[in-house]
Amino acid sequence: MPGQTILVVDDEERQREIYRDILRDEGYDTETTASGESALRLLGQKRFDLVLTDLNLTGMTGIELLSGILAADPTVAVVLITGYPSIPSAIEATKKGVYQYLEKPVDRDRLLEVVREVFERLETLKQTIIGDSPATKAMVRMILKVASTAHTVLILGESGTGKELVAREIHSHSPRGDRPFLAVNCAALTETLLESELFGHEKGAFTDAHQQKKGLFERAHHSTLFLDEIGDTSLAMQAKILRVLQEREMLRVGGTEPIKVDVRIIAATNKNLEQLLKERKFREDLYYRLKVIPIVCPPLRERRRTSKSWPSILCRKRPRRQGEKSRESPRRPSRLSAPTPGPGTFASLNGRWSGLWCWVKASGSRRETFLRKSSSPLLPLPSPRPAPSRIRAMASDLSSPRAPGRSTKKRRSWKRSSAPIGTSRAPLNCWG
Repeated sequence: MPGQTILVVDDEERQREIYRDILRDEGYDTETTASGESALRLLGQKRFDLVLTDLNLTGMTGIELLSGILAADPTVAVVLITGYPSIPSAIEATKKGVYQYLEKPVDRDRLLEVVREVFERLETLKQTIIGDSPATKAMVRMILKVASTAHTVLILGESGTGKELVAREIHSHSPRGDRPFLAVNCAALTETLLESELFGHEKGAFTDAHQQKKGLFERAHHSTLFLDEIGDTSLAMQAKILRVLQEREMLRVGGTEPIKVDVRIIAATNKNLEQLLKERKFREDLYYRLKVIPIVCPPLRERRRTSKSWPSILCRKRPRRQGEKSRESPRRPSRLSAPTPGPGTFASLNGRWSGLWCWVKASGSRRETFLRKSSSPLLPLPSPRPAPSRIRAMASDLSSPRAPGRSTKKRRSWKRSSAPIGTSRAPLNCWG
């Protein structure tokens, strides 16, 4: 299948040929090699989405190859196949981030099922996390790779770049995905409230503790807890979070009995934690506990290849959010204008587009026409305090029926409608 590349690694030539023929018959772009060393050389020359490797290779073992792949490109998905299954090797492979572990003889249907699952999940992530730039594609592959593990993940990026969305996708594609995803913004609460929210409290622990309360760590047992803005916590709070990560147990505020918890922690911050380490504002031991698997969310200005698809994507998503029927995107999205590169984030871009959509919805116009003709998807938002007379004129015109022969009136109404937005009439004419 176009864009879906697989590398098969097996020291048995006949086995390599069987895997290659099965995968190529299904349309996958498949290459083979006989050793881990040659596999790493190929990975250095070409990008592969999936590596299918035997665990017991001659020379470099499958586990050693897995370590080499992680060092070279941690976004590559790896499936291990072995004829000598053992619990220790399976545990070690899982801890290192292997996607799946299969036993020989591998059934054809089972092999294709696993491969399809890998690419289906990748496709689902691509539809959720918008972008086709190399940085975005690498982030999507990394999400898929870490989702199947239980490792702690640290998501780095500026505000508004979609860190919580990444955390939710990691959870939804993980074995814990059928349980609730819990989240807390550490910067939004005082230290006392944050402690009570995370750890819970016993009845009578403080003045207003009229009953026992379970904290987020306890409620997230066998699930995922997202700690947003972890860089804004105090050193004292960091020490308490560190204990949960190390000991897998916690104490409620006012409690005396430790409570065992099995919770996956995903933390995020827009701060430079390494700089905070130098300033002694963030604990070094907690930093390395959190940074088991780091994922960076690139800002909008670093996703220039994504920009042309944004108008079509946002216009497709907006009706669904408003409870309206979604319509098809433009036939020629490549002709859409791209937003001007700058320090803006996806949150700000989506906010500006939402403002524009309000004017679109009020006029009952066709979004496809606008997307084809508009000179820029980032029209200025309406003035915060437009003159009341202009608002009344706009509302009167939009509510009045358009009888035949009123084209002159229609053109004049668009002129009045464009004034409060602070733009020219040209972009609005395409809606008529």
